[in-house]
Amino acid sequence: MPRVTRLTVYPVKSLDGLSVDRTTLGEHGALALDREYAVVDTDGNYVNGKATAEIHRLASSFDPDTHDLTVSVTDPRGGEPTDEPTVRLREEKGRAALADWLADFFGYPVEVIRDDAGGYPDDTDLHGPTLISTGTVREVASWFPDLSVENVRRRFRANVEVDADEPFWEDRLFGDHGEVVDFEIGGVPFEGVNPCQRCVVPSRDPDTGVEYEGFRERFVEKRRATEPEWTDSDRFDHYFRLMLNTTVPERAWGSEIAVDEAVTVGE
Repeated sequence: MPRVTRLTVYPVKSLDGLSVDRTTLGEHGALALDREYAVVDTDGNYVNGKATAEIHRLASSFDPDTHDLTVSVTDPRGGEPTDEPTVRLREEKGRAALADWLADFFGYPVEVIRDDAGGYPDDTDLHGPTLISTGTVREVASWFPDLSVENVRRRFRANVEVDADEPFWEDRLFGDHGEVVDFEIGGVPFEGVNPCQRCVVPSRDPDTGVEYEGFRERFVEKRRATEPEWTDSDRFDHYFRLMLNTTVPERAWGSEIAVDEAVTVGE
Protein backbone atom coordinates (compact mmCIF):
# COMPACT_ATOMS: atom_id res chain seq x y z
CA MET A 1 0.00 0.00 0.00
CA PRO A 2 1.71 3.22 -1.13
CA ARG A 3 2.11 6.00 1.38
CA VAL A 4 2.69 9.73 1.07
CA THR A 5 6.38 10.42 1.31
CA ARG A 6 6.46 14.13 0.38
CA LEU A 7 4.05 17.06 0.52
CA THR A 8 5.13 20.23 -1.27
CA VAL A 9 3.31 23.53 -1.68
CA TYR A 10 4.42 26.47 -3.79
CA PRO A 11 3.37 29.60 -1.88
CA VAL A 12 4.38 31.96 -4.71
CA LYS A 13 3.47 30.68 -8.15
CA SER A 14 6.63 29.63 -10.07
CA LEU A 15 8.98 30.16 -7.11
CA ASP A 16 10.50 27.45 -4.91
CA GLY A 17 8.45 24.85 -3.08
CA LEU A 18 7.97 24.43 0.65
CA SER A 19 7.98 20.92 2.17
CA VAL A 20 5.35 20.37 4.86
CA ASP A 21 4.47 17.40 7.08
CA ARG A 22 0.73 18.02 6.87
CA THR A 23 -1.58 20.45 5.14
CA THR A 24 -5.26 21.36 4.78
CA LEU A 25 -7.42 21.10 1.70
CA GLY A 26 -8.90 24.52 1.18
CA GLU A 27 -11.68 25.84 -1.01
CA HIS A 28 -12.11 23.79 -4.21
CA GLY A 29 -9.55 21.30 -2.87
CA ALA A 30 -6.36 23.30 -3.31
CA LEU A 31 -3.70 22.73 -0.66
CA ALA A 32 -3.35 25.52 1.89
CA LEU A 33 -0.62 27.99 0.81
CA ASP A 34 -0.29 26.43 -2.64
CA ARG A 35 0.01 29.21 -5.26
CA GLU A 36 -1.57 31.61 -2.76
CA TYR A 37 0.51 34.42 -4.29
CA ALA A 38 1.31 35.15 -7.92
CA VAL A 39 3.16 37.74 -9.97
CA VAL A 40 1.30 39.38 -12.85
CA ASP A 41 2.15 42.04 -15.43
CA THR A 42 0.12 45.18 -16.12
CA ASP A 43 -2.24 43.20 -18.37
CA GLY A 44 -2.94 40.72 -15.58
CA ASN A 45 -0.97 37.90 -17.21
CA TYR A 46 1.05 35.59 -14.98
CA VAL A 47 4.79 36.20 -14.88
CA ASN A 48 5.73 32.55 -14.53
CA GLY A 49 7.97 29.82 -15.87
CA LYS A 50 5.84 29.44 -18.99
CA ALA A 51 6.25 33.13 -19.81
CA THR A 52 9.88 33.80 -18.92
CA ALA A 53 12.90 31.61 -18.22
CA GLU A 54 14.37 34.37 -16.06
CA ILE A 55 12.09 33.46 -13.17
CA HIS A 56 14.08 30.23 -12.66
CA ARG A 57 17.01 32.35 -11.45
CA LEU A 58 15.00 33.44 -8.42
CA ALA A 59 15.69 31.30 -5.36
CA SER A 60 13.24 31.79 -2.51
CA SER A 61 12.44 30.70 1.02
CA PHE A 62 9.06 31.12 2.69
CA ASP A 63 8.01 31.11 6.34
CA PRO A 64 4.52 29.55 6.59
CA ASP A 65 3.83 31.17 9.96
CA THR A 66 4.65 34.78 9.06
CA HIS A 67 4.48 34.62 5.24
CA ASP A 68 7.93 36.20 5.15
CA LEU A 69 9.55 35.64 1.75
CA THR A 70 13.23 36.02 0.99
CA VAL A 71 14.27 36.08 -2.66
CA SER A 72 17.77 35.88 -4.09
CA VAL A 73 19.16 35.78 -7.62
CA THR A 74 21.20 32.74 -8.55
CA ASP A 75 24.40 33.06 -10.55
CA PRO A 76 24.16 30.94 -13.74
CA ARG A 77 27.95 30.49 -13.55
CA GLY A 78 27.62 28.71 -10.22
CA GLY A 79 28.62 31.53 -7.89
CA GLU A 80 26.91 32.46 -4.65
CA PRO A 81 23.36 33.85 -4.97
CA THR A 82 22.73 37.52 -4.32
CA ASP A 83 20.72 37.92 -1.12
CA GLU A 84 17.85 40.34 -1.03
CA PRO A 85 15.73 41.75 1.83
CA THR A 86 12.85 39.75 3.27
CA VAL A 87 9.29 40.96 2.68
CA ARG A 88 6.10 40.06 4.54
CA LEU A 89 3.64 38.98 1.87
CA ARG A 90 0.61 39.06 4.19
CA GLU A 91 0.94 42.85 4.19
CA GLU A 92 0.10 44.99 1.19
CA LYS A 93 3.27 47.05 1.65
CA GLY A 94 5.32 43.85 1.62
CA ARG A 95 3.75 42.75 -1.68
CA ALA A 96 4.35 46.24 -3.10
CA ALA A 97 8.02 46.14 -2.04
CA LEU A 98 8.46 42.74 -3.70
CA ALA A 99 6.75 44.01 -6.85
CA ASP A 100 9.15 46.96 -7.03
CA TRP A 101 12.17 44.69 -6.67
CA LEU A 102 10.84 42.22 -9.24
CA ALA A 103 10.13 45.06 -11.68
CA ASP A 104 13.82 45.94 -11.54
CA PHE A 105 14.75 42.29 -12.05
CA PHE A 106 12.41 41.64 -15.00
CA GLY A 107 12.70 45.10 -16.54
CA TYR A 108 8.95 45.86 -16.59
CA PRO A 109 6.29 46.66 -13.96
CA VAL A 110 4.60 43.81 -12.13
CA GLU A 111 2.15 43.29 -9.28
CA VAL A 112 2.11 40.64 -6.55
CA ILE A 113 -1.43 39.40 -5.95
CA ARG A 114 -2.98 37.11 -3.32
CA ASP A 115 -5.87 34.63 -3.17
CA ASP A 116 -6.00 32.85 0.18
CA ALA A 117 -9.13 30.88 -0.73
CA GLY A 118 -8.17 28.79 -3.76
CA GLY A 119 -4.85 30.18 -4.96
CA TYR A 120 -3.82 30.49 -8.61
CA PRO A 121 -3.61 26.96 -10.08
CA ASP A 122 -2.49 26.38 -13.66
CA ASP A 123 -5.61 24.34 -14.31
CA THR A 124 -8.60 26.37 -13.16
CA ASP A 125 -10.93 23.37 -13.51
CA LEU A 126 -8.81 20.90 -11.54
CA HIS A 127 -7.88 22.57 -8.26
CA GLY A 128 -6.83 19.43 -6.40
CA PRO A 129 -3.18 18.62 -5.63
CA THR A 130 -1.00 17.00 -8.27
CA LEU A 131 0.41 13.55 -7.49
CA ILE A 132 3.40 11.52 -8.64
CA SER A 133 5.19 8.36 -7.47
CA THR A 134 8.81 8.09 -6.42
CA GLY A 135 9.20 5.31 -8.99
CA THR A 136 8.20 7.74 -11.74
CA VAL A 137 10.65 10.40 -10.61
CA ARG A 138 13.48 7.86 -10.55
CA GLU A 139 12.52 6.47 -13.95
CA VAL A 140 12.50 9.87 -15.61
CA ALA A 141 15.84 10.76 -14.01
CA SER A 142 17.31 7.60 -15.56
CA TRP A 143 16.45 8.94 -19.03
CA PHE A 144 18.75 11.92 -18.46
CA PRO A 145 22.01 10.63 -16.91
CA ASP A 146 23.26 14.11 -16.07
CA LEU A 147 20.13 14.98 -14.06
CA SER A 148 19.69 13.92 -10.43
CA VAL A 149 16.46 12.58 -8.99
CA GLU A 150 16.05 15.78 -6.98
CA ASN A 151 16.60 17.91 -10.08
CA VAL A 152 13.85 16.01 -11.91
CA ARG A 153 11.57 16.34 -8.88
CA ARG A 154 12.05 20.11 -8.94
CA ARG A 155 11.39 20.29 -12.68
CA PHE A 156 7.96 18.64 -12.44
CA ARG A 157 6.84 20.27 -9.16
CA ALA A 158 4.28 17.77 -7.83
CA ASN A 159 2.33 18.50 -4.64
CA VAL A 160 2.09 14.90 -3.42
CA GLU A 161 4.69 12.17 -3.87
CA VAL A 162 3.90 8.59 -2.91
CA ASP A 163 6.50 5.90 -2.28
CA ALA A 164 5.32 3.42 -4.95
CA ASP A 165 8.38 1.96 -6.66
CA GLU A 166 6.59 1.16 -9.93
CA PRO A 167 7.24 3.83 -12.57
CA PHE A 168 3.99 5.54 -13.57
CA TRP A 169 2.04 3.98 -10.68
CA GLU A 170 -0.09 7.15 -10.64
CA ASP A 171 -1.35 6.36 -14.16
CA ARG A 172 -3.68 3.87 -12.44
CA LEU A 173 -5.58 6.86 -11.06
CA PHE A 174 -7.17 8.14 -14.26
CA GLY A 175 -9.45 6.62 -16.89
CA ASP A 176 -10.90 7.73 -20.21
CA HIS A 177 -12.55 11.08 -20.84
CA GLY A 178 -15.64 11.49 -18.68
CA GLU A 179 -14.32 9.12 -16.02
CA VAL A 180 -12.62 9.65 -12.66
CA VAL A 181 -10.87 7.19 -10.37
CA ASP A 182 -11.75 7.43 -6.68
CA PHE A 183 -8.91 7.14 -4.19
CA GLU A 184 -8.18 8.25 -0.65
CA ILE A 185 -5.23 9.67 1.24
CA GLY A 186 -5.56 8.86 4.92
CA GLY A 187 -9.30 8.39 4.42
CA VAL A 188 -9.76 11.75 2.63
CA PRO A 189 -11.45 11.30 -0.78
CA PHE A 190 -9.91 12.43 -4.06
CA GLU A 191 -10.76 11.96 -7.72
CA GLY A 192 -8.03 11.22 -10.25
CA VAL A 193 -8.90 12.92 -13.53
CA ASN A 194 -6.10 13.03 -16.11
CA PRO A 195 -2.35 12.87 -16.76
CA CYS A 196 -0.92 16.38 -16.51
CA GLN A 197 -0.03 17.99 -19.82
CA ARG A 198 3.45 19.46 -19.53
CA CYS A 199 4.70 22.82 -20.73
CA VAL A 200 8.21 24.13 -21.35
CA VAL A 201 9.07 24.39 -17.62
CA PRO A 202 10.37 20.80 -17.05
CA SER A 203 12.82 21.22 -19.92
CA ARG A 204 14.60 24.05 -18.09
CA ASP A 205 17.14 23.89 -15.28
CA PRO A 206 15.22 24.90 -12.12
CA ASP A 207 18.08 27.15 -10.96
CA THR A 208 19.24 28.86 -14.16
CA GLY A 209 16.44 28.54 -16.68
CA VAL A 210 18.84 27.05 -19.23
CA GLU A 211 16.94 24.69 -21.53
CA TYR A 212 18.03 21.07 -21.77
CA GLU A 213 18.58 20.47 -25.48
CA GLY A 214 16.22 17.82 -26.84
CA PHE A 215 14.46 17.33 -23.48
CA ARG A 216 10.93 17.09 -24.84
CA GLU A 217 11.91 14.79 -27.71
CA ARG A 218 13.79 12.39 -25.45
CA PHE A 219 11.03 12.44 -22.85
CA VAL A 220 8.33 11.64 -25.42
CA GLU A 221 10.40 8.83 -26.91
CA LYS A 222 11.05 7.19 -23.53
CA ARG A 223 7.52 7.78 -22.21
CA ARG A 224 6.08 5.98 -25.20
CA ALA A 225 8.59 3.13 -24.96
CA THR A 226 8.01 2.54 -21.23
CA GLU A 227 4.22 2.96 -21.16
CA PRO A 228 2.74 0.36 -18.77
CA GLU A 229 -0.41 -1.54 -19.67
CA TRP A 230 -2.50 0.35 -17.11
CA THR A 231 -1.76 3.69 -18.82
CA ASP A 232 -4.09 2.80 -21.72
CA SER A 233 -6.51 5.75 -21.94
CA ASP A 234 -7.94 8.07 -24.57
CA ARG A 235 -6.61 10.94 -22.45
CA PHE A 236 -3.12 10.10 -23.73
CA ASP A 237 -3.39 12.09 -26.96
CA HIS A 238 0.36 12.77 -26.76
CA TYR A 239 3.22 11.60 -24.57
CA PHE A 240 4.42 14.85 -23.04
CA ARG A 241 2.30 14.10 -19.98
CA LEU A 242 3.40 13.23 -16.47
CA MET A 243 1.83 13.42 -13.01
CA LEU A 244 -1.82 13.20 -11.99
CA ASN A 245 -4.34 16.04 -11.88
CA THR A 246 -7.07 15.67 -9.27
CA THR A 247 -10.25 17.15 -7.94
CA VAL A 248 -11.49 17.02 -4.35
CA PRO A 249 -15.18 16.49 -3.46
CA GLU A 250 -16.64 19.44 -1.59
CA ARG A 251 -17.30 17.28 1.47
CA ALA A 252 -13.51 16.91 1.88
CA TRP A 253 -12.71 20.64 1.83
CA GLY A 254 -11.15 21.54 5.17
CA SER A 255 -9.73 18.04 5.71
CA GLU A 256 -6.06 17.42 6.45
CA ILE A 257 -3.62 15.10 4.74
CA ALA A 258 -0.17 14.23 6.05
CA VAL A 259 3.10 12.53 5.21
CA ASP A 260 3.07 8.75 5.84
CA GLU A 261 -0.67 8.39 5.27
CA ALA A 262 -1.77 5.50 3.09
CA VAL A 263 -3.08 5.92 -0.46
CA THR A 264 -5.95 3.52 -1.19
CA VAL A 265 -7.62 3.11 -4.56
CA GLY A 266 -11.34 2.44 -5.04
CA GLU A 267 -12.89 -0.08 -7.40
